[in-house]
Order: sequence, then structure tokens, then C-alpha cells
Amino acid sequence: MATPLDATAPPEPPKKRDRTHWLYIAVIVAVVAGVIVGLVAPDVGKSVGVLGTMFVALIKMMIAPIIFCTIVLGIGSVRKAATVGKVGGLAFLYFLLMSTFALAIGLVVGNIMHPGSGLQLTESASGKGAELAETAHEAGGLLDFVQGIIPETLFSALTAGSVLQALFVALLVGFALQGMGAAGEPALRAIASLQKLVFKILVMILWLAPIGAFGAIANVVGQTGWSAVTQLLGLMLGFYITCAVFVFGVLGILLRVAAGVSIFKLVRYLAREYLLIVSTSSSESALPRLIAKMEHLGVERTTVGVVVPTGYSFNLDGTAIYLTMASLFIAGAMGDPLTVSEQIGLLVFMIVASKGAAGVTGAGLATLAGGLQAHRPDLLDGVGLIVGIDRFMSEARAVTNFSGNAVATVLIGTWTNTIDKERVDEVLRGDDPFNELTMVDDDHGTRDEETPKDRVPAPA
Repeated sequence: MATPLDATAPPEPPKKRDRTHWLYIAVIVAVVAGVIVGLVAPDVGKSVGVLGTMFVALIKMMIAPIIFCTIVLGIGSVRKAATVGKVGGLAFLYFLLMSTFALAIGLVVGNIMHPGSGLQLTESASGKGAELAETAHEAGGLLDFVQGIIPETLFSALTAGSVLQALFVALLVGFALQGMGAAGEPALRAIASLQKLVFKILVMILWLAPIGAFGAIANVVGQTGWSAVTQLLGLMLGFYITCAVFVFGVLGILLRVAAGVSIFKLVRYLAREYLLIVSTSSSESALPRLIAKMEHLGVERTTVGVVVPTGYSFNLDGTAIYLTMASLFIAGAMGDPLTVSEQIGLLVFMIVASKGAAGVTGAGLATLAGGLQAHRPDLLDGVGLIVGIDRFMSEARAVTNFSGNAVATVLIGTWTNTIDKERVDEVLRGDDPFNELTMVDDDHGTRDEETPKDRVPAPA
């Protein structure tokens, strides 16, 4: 007589309670407190700005090892390099087209709104543009950019803080392990264990998010107050609306038509990442979580490992919109609008420069100054006014960049048949919630060139 399964099966271990929702409530409270401190005591707000800087630095510290582990595990687990090449080539072409389209949208909206018309720039703007242009110049040209991808040593790529260097070395290691076959399995298992360790450290760091958010917000409000925000409200609102239309209109329609996925459900799935980005004004703070969540969503690890890190350097839709609208704003504010030919020339420059300055601190402002210096040097000093509200605009910029990369991952996964559509529907319905405690899926994204439709359930 058969024994019931539940009579012999060992009891399930008690599940750990997910307390991470308290973290994000604390972030909201910290942001509100930062605004109050910045308004009531501006000097105090400026002095605590270092807290936000330190938190973002901690996040950036984790990006290189996370990218390395993710890409190596993704590439090393597939049998044929053709899949990675196909994903990478398609992703690069998509990034180029979407960035160009985003730049064009910024120009169209800017010409309709005529931002900055009649605004008198203050003398405080003087000198800032030249400083930022110098920073852009230090980024070098196209060949210098390519040369900068190659690290000094194999291991320095993980310590130099360059996303592209880490990506380059991870590709080399991944393909090397792939070529080793069975002999590379021990190394893959070691890197998988390292990935779990890295994500565990990241979870610990994220508990400091409220402190970082408080310092960053208090510093911005303490420096600018409400007057600076009010003075440039038209540009900010126009930029926010343009980004929203781009995400929910352009990207949303493309996602629905090509992948059959609702942009609203995807945004809801990534809600905590958006909150983290808004609190830090940096999309890099959510990069590790985007990698983990895209794998959990059903995109194969190989695709995620190639598309997400590359997109953070080449698929900057929000930055593209910002560059063109800010350029038109400065020209209008200084009473000398750009001609159509100048706008087209600036568009071509931004397409290239927005890629080359991806690894430069303050890349948006640096690229903006470099573009104006190349086409209209007389407008360079106007960049100083943008500096005052760049932090407020950077939130929408970062959210748009993040959204573009999330959508790109799903689209590339769909076009290369490296996504489990049934799992996507299941996760977006909330039937399989993301594990906030480990941020790692042990059983997903590790199959060898196996498409969802080819999988056969294991026998009971």
C-alpha cells in the first residue's frame, strides 16, 4: 500500500520574512526629510551631501564584479559562440537606432516648445561651460574611447571602475571557458559562488539607501532652493513629459507589438528599482538589480549579460533627449537660437559623443558642453545655468535610460528566441515574485542553447 507523499516528506524549512518593503518606505521618508532640511537649513543640507555621494560610490563598487560574474556565467554556459555574437550585433544596431530616434525627438519637442526664450542668464553661469568642455575634451575621440576599453591588466578591469573594461574582460574569460568545455566547469562553479557572494554584499549595501537618499536630496535643495526650480520649470516639465511619452508611447508600443508585453506591467515589476533611481539620480544604482530581475523575468543569462551592461554605455535614451533639449534651451535663453543646419550637425555629433563620454563622470553635462563648443562656442557659458538643475533633470534622464535598457533586454530576448514568454507572463502577473533576499535565480538562465519551446519537464 502506497504511503502518502506528505507522510514521508521532510517538513519545509520556514521561509525568511521579506522585510525589504521597510527599506523602501524608509527611502521615501528620507527623501521627504531631505527636502525639509534643505529648505529649513540649507547649510546643513549642503554639508550632508557627501552621504549621497558615498552611497552611490558603494553601488558603483559592486558593478564591475556583478557584470563580470553575470557575463562569464552566461557565455560560459552555452555551447556556441554564435548566439552571443547574434545577441550583441542585434543589440548594438538597436541601441544605435533608438539613441538616434531619441535625439531626434528631443529636437522636435525643443523646436515646438522653444525653451529658454526670454530668459536672462545670470553671471553665475560664466566659466562653468569651459570647465565642462575641458572634461569632455579629456574623454578623447573615438580611437581614444576604443583604446580605453582595453585594461592595463586582466584583473585591473575589475578595479578600475570602467564598465566597458569589465565587459571586455568578462567576454574574453567567458569565451575562454566556453572553449575549455568540461575542463572549465570547476571555474564556472567558482564564479557562480562568487556571484552569490557579490549579490549578498549588494543586499547589505542597499540597506544604506535611506541615508544616501537623505544626503543627496538635502544637498540639492540646500544648494538651489525652490527659486531655481521655478525659474526653469518649463524646461523641466517639457523634459519630463517628453521622457514619459518616449517610455510609454514609443517604447511601450514597440514592446507590445514586438514582444506582446505591457509596458505598464513591466514598470510595475521594476517599481522598486525606479524608486532607488529617483532617490539617487543614478541609473547605475539599479544596474545589478536589473540584471537579476531580467533573469528572473525569463530572459536567458547570456542575453541579459550582453544587453544590460552594453546598454548602460550605448543605449542612453534619456541622455539623448536631454542633450538636444538642453542645447535648444541654452540657445533660446541667450537669444541666439540654433539654425536647422546647426541642429542637424549637433545631432550627428551627439550620436557619437554620447557613446564616447559614457564612462566620464557627469557625462550628460560634459557631452553637452563639448557639443556646444564644437558647433556654437558662444553658447558655452550658458551651460552653467543647466548645472543648477541638472540633478533634478538627471532623475528623469536616469529613469528613461533604465526603462530603455529594460525594454531592450525583453526585445532582444524575443528577437533571438532567448526568452521564456510563459515565465514572463507568470512573473508579471505576480505568481512568481522576485526573491529580494538573495537576488539570484539558481535554476534559471543556465541552460545550453535551449529555447523555451524545446524544454521537456523532468519525469516525476
